[in-house]
Amino acid sequence: MFESQQLTGTQAEQYEQLLQQASALVHGENDKIANAANLSALVFHSLPDLNWVGFYFYDGNELVVGPFQGLPACVRIALGRGVCGTAAVTKQTQRIADVDAFPGHIPCDSASRSELVVPLYKGEQLVGVFDLDSPRLDRFNEVDQKNLEALADIFLGALK
Repeated sequence: MFESQQLTGTQAEQYEQLLQQASALVHGENDKIANAANLSALVFHSLPDLNWVGFYFYDGNELVVGPFQGLPACVRIALGRGVCGTAAVTKQTQRIADVDAFPGHIPCDSASRSELVVPLYKGEQLVGVFDLDSPRLDRFNEVDQKNLEALADIFLGALK
């Protein structure tokens, strides 16, 4: 059974520990729902100042909510809409310091003030997005982005 451990040290050291835990969680498992559920829980309970962590999966038409931690979420997001839809079509991580300043932001949780969304591509195929929200303005920095992109790569690497 997996046992979560308290992250210690600098932000970089904490992410090193988190990535090791993420790799251990998905080791030998290639089911995207199971891995998304476990990784959402791991990140939500490991990193401070988050109010939503989860996955949206591309169904061939739009993004549909997958496993997450937090309050109930928007179920469907059109490609190109909001932070998640923008990440999906641009293939670029969106690190938004103030979601209220983002044109077309979709407020699923009114407590969210900043957001980081990593697009999930397997080759050229859109799988979905990995989405993190915070009730704190400008919560996410470059270290967060780099390491959460690495966590997304761990997720993608475990897929069939």
